[in-house]
Amino acid sequence: MKKITLLLVLFIGFTTMAQQRALYKLTGKVLDAKTKLPLPYAAVTLLSSGQDIKTVSSDADGTYVLKSTAGKYQLKIEFMSYKTFVKDNFQLDKDIVMEAVLLEENRNQLDEVKIVSEKSSVELKIDKKVFNVGKDILSNGGSANDILNNVPSVNVDIAGVVSLRGNNAVTVLINGKPSMLTANNGLSQISAANIEKIEVITNPSAAYEAQGGAGIINIILKKNSMKGFNGSLQAGIGNPANHNLNANVSYKTEKINLFGNLGYRNFNVFASDKDYQKNINNGVTTYLNQYNDISRNNNVYNMYMGGDYYINAKNTLTGSYYRDKTNNDYTTKYNYNYANASNVTDSIIKRFENYKEPQYYNALELNYVKTFDKKEKKWTTSLQYDFWHDDENQYIDQQKTLPYEASVSNLYTRDKESSNDIFLKSDFVNPISENSKIEMGIRSDLRALRSDYYTLLDEVLQDQYTNKLKYDENLYSAYFQFGSKIKKFNYLIGLRSELSDIQIADTKGTFNKSKNYINLFPTLHFVYNLTPKTDLQLSYSKRINRPKFWQLNPFSGLSDLRNLTVGNPDLNPMFTNSFELTILAKPGKFSINPSIYYKHTTDFFEYIVERTAANYFVRTPVNLDTENRYGAEVSTTYNPVNWLRLSLDFNYYKFKQNGTYEGVVYNAEDETWLSNFRSVVKFPKIISGDFSFKYRGKKQGIQTLTEPQYSANIGVSKDFFADKMSVTLNVNNLFNSQITREKTTTDDYYLDSEFKSQGRYINLNVIYRFNRKKNEADRLPEGM
Repeated sequence: MKKITLLLVLFIGFTTMAQQRALYKLTGKVLDAKTKLPLPYAAVTLLSSGQDIKTVSSDADGTYVLKSTAGKYQLKIEFMSYKTFVKDNFQLDKDIVMEAVLLEENRNQLDEVKIVSEKSSVELKIDKKVFNVGKDILSNGGSANDILNNVPSVNVDIAGVVSLRGNNAVTVLINGKPSMLTANNGLSQISAANIEKIEVITNPSAAYEAQGGAGIINIILKKNSMKGFNGSLQAGIGNPANHNLNANVSYKTEKINLFGNLGYRNFNVFASDKDYQKNINNGVTTYLNQYNDISRNNNVYNMYMGGDYYINAKNTLTGSYYRDKTNNDYTTKYNYNYANASNVTDSIIKRFENYKEPQYYNALELNYVKTFDKKEKKWTTSLQYDFWHDDENQYIDQQKTLPYEASVSNLYTRDKESSNDIFLKSDFVNPISENSKIEMGIRSDLRALRSDYYTLLDEVLQDQYTNKLKYDENLYSAYFQFGSKIKKFNYLIGLRSELSDIQIADTKGTFNKSKNYINLFPTLHFVYNLTPKTDLQLSYSKRINRPKFWQLNPFSGLSDLRNLTVGNPDLNPMFTNSFELTILAKPGKFSINPSIYYKHTTDFFEYIVERTAANYFVRTPVNLDTENRYGAEVSTTYNPVNWLRLSLDFNYYKFKQNGTYEGVVYNAEDETWLSNFRSVVKFPKIISGDFSFKYRGKKQGIQTLTEPQYSANIGVSKDFFADKMSVTLNVNNLFNSQITREKTTTDDYYLDSEFKSQGRYINLNVIYRFNRKKNEADRLPEGM
């Protein structure tokens, strides 16, 4: 508690501002030169000898009022993506009312300031952090997982599990909507070249779904909308094999905007897994040393295309289609060395597994956006239909080589899975006064998933290893929220209601579970404008984490019979109350954005490990009582010179977990930290460089200790032909250090595991842009 008190004192200390004198008043208005509409939050600055004397931001109607002492200044008015207005030798010696300043859009940023304004930067907004991918050197040629690992506060482990601030109870969306591509490491199938930006929302408002106790990560795919015909072509090679081809094109007129992305990626992953087990049964100790070699080849084809039709100035219709075809071919060699009480090997079993899985994912989307004469009044409706299926084929050959050679089994398994998902939502925003507005909406998520799993042993059906699963999930929700501004104070108050209707069953009748519940989720957001460039935000939200369908299915596959993971059909959702206090500072030469947060979760679920009588280990998710998690996060950026940007993100948190399952007490308490350092160097017309270093501290969970882990990436990029072509070389996992080490200890067994994923890998990529420049922004249609 003393640590949190100290952090809070330091946190509030950032808000202390020096008193400023005011003698004369400068009043004016900032407008868009083309539309003559006001530009809110434009920065109006008085400078003297290059030093910032006073800065204010324009109001919602573009009006600003600035007070300062008498003198001769430089007057500067800035707004993102607009040309800066500068007036030298500006004399302030009386109250002045200026004529309206008209700012023009700026599509061509100067090279020397791209280090700040170019994409691949973090943009802070009141309700979210936005990571603009742009020309990201480190993730070039990679997947969505590579981009997420470069996003502050976000981590993707070697198994593809996404976490936010060390918490994996996070919801991942694509274009603001749920997608099956976010499950089972499906994000590795999305090419980095097709991603526009990443939104990170740690305390969402009522307008967002309540799923995700840690928050929401929203992946926005590219939809270029520049006038005329333009786009880019990209090709890359890597070692180990990581080859990609991508085409990104668009065509826009006054009435239509057509866009399309085509991509192909072939990549290999080589991994290894080492496990050491010590078992004590009736006072007798036995041992197992297990070594697994894993080789994976993936071929991914994806396509995303669509268009906007501008019916008139107030009505826009958008349609799109996304298709992803993936062929997975995995080979795993298992080696089991059993030892007796004297730790002498007395049995060896070798197991060979070949896994082939073709996957097909499709998403059809239709959006309608209607605006009105009243500013910011808008109605949007979205309909999405996802349908996918895969066919998992597994060939297993197991042999004993000690004390004698024998074929133990020759297995074949097949799992055919399919899902049909319908998503429908409608939202309405209506300003009821100059500083107040209401928002409301309804939504439904309907999912029907089917799985047919069967096993053949020497071509004979094995009924005990056969499972036909039926899973239906229907969610219905509605929300209302009210927001207003009173001078420097903004607030947003919302309430969301969600009805959950979930059923999971198998055709054998082994289990048939229904989950039906309705819940209310209040949200509160308060923002106080400390200075024109600094806001203090306090927020609260109630969240839910529903179990995924594989966490409910009690059936396990046959890959590694000594280490099984099964679901729990009795698993209930967990609920989180989330509080956060944040300072949001607009970027400058140096910026620091601290946050403190607290999360209280009930019925949280955790995987526990139990040993069977045959010394097999089974991981199962169970509901425990409570988890309390609190921490502090600081994001800093420093631009000492115009060619260098340094950033450091640091997150410290402490947690305490309590619960009982089947008479056994499971308690854990620990503290840990995460950090991410990044430096970007840019010498205009010469070369650009990027380096990142990520560290995760050790963590003691309910049963398992996870050892510290670190990784580093580095890359360089060079532009050619007036910035039309860029060549990028990057090295990921520079120190070959991405290794997960875990130790599980109980009274009668001990597990020590080490999983090493892809080692060091190198990528070389070339991108060519036509009818556009490197720094011209990809923009989303209105309403996205």
